Amino acid sequence: MKKSNIAIPATLLAIICVQGGASIAKQLFPAIGAIGTVTLRIVLSAILLTVINRPKFLQFTKQNWLYCALYGVGLSAMNLIFYMAIQRIPLGLAVTVEFAGPLFLALVLSRKVLDVVWALLACAGILLIVPWKSDHVDLVGLGLAFLAGLFWAVYIVMGGKVSKMMDGKDAVTTGMLFASLVIIPFAIWDGAVFSLTPAIFVKGLGVAILSSALPFSLEMMALKKIPAKTFSILMSLEPAFAALSGLIFLAEELSFLQWISILCVIGASIGTTVFNKGLKG
Repeated sequence: MKKSNIAIPATLLAIICVQGGASIAKQLFPAIGAIGTVTLRIVLSAILLTVINRPKFLQFTKQNWLYCALYGVGLSAMNLIFYMAIQRIPLGLAVTVEFAGPLFLALVLSRKVLDVVWALLACAGILLIVPWKSDHVDLVGLGLAFLAGLFWAVYIVMGGKVSKMMDGKDAVTTGMLFASLVIIPFAIWDGAVFSLTPAIFVKGLGVAILSSALPFSLEMMALKKIPAKTFSILMSLEPAFAALSGLIFLAEELSFLQWISILCVIGASIGTTVFNKGLKG
């Protein structure tokens, strides 16, 4: 298999890891809250990646540091806001709404009519999944998910730039360190993270590996091989994995119409993957 063909499997594996980790993370909310959970995830991931990858900090240029910092800020904001969203709404719903960010990015970067068709199909899926007629629509949760999506777009753009100017392992590790610096003040203000127990720490370590250390490394590998536009719509598989993960691990059920909406998003992902000729080969 050519190295360029590894990009799609790496992205899919990253999606599975992230959603599995998110299900575990949501189980920690009653004990340490969303802020405490995301802090545990990011800080432990940063430590693990630093020990394993041993970034060559002395070889970094000013531009390397700047791009890694922006990448880290986007990463921390995306995860913090997303965890606050899934504290209020189901995981599958949150991920689908969050995808509005990568969807917007894909539309902006599109150069062909067919790209717009796939993006609009994904947009239809996002609109269908929101229970507009329900009396229990959590507008704050939906708003947080949408805001997380905007930072997801920033993460994709900066990840693509950083991965092309420096070693991917160095980039993702340094980005996680910057993300830790951003998130720690929020954790100190919140205070819940100081209620850690050995059992919570072990679960937090699992979340760190599944949701950050492993998938972000895989995504950095993928971003070297495929355009940001292709990566953005390919990531639309996230809602399906999120919904399944929420159903299996959290007993979060979605309506038939919401599952149809997820199929629309999957269709957009498959369409852009099969028909896009931007993959490096």
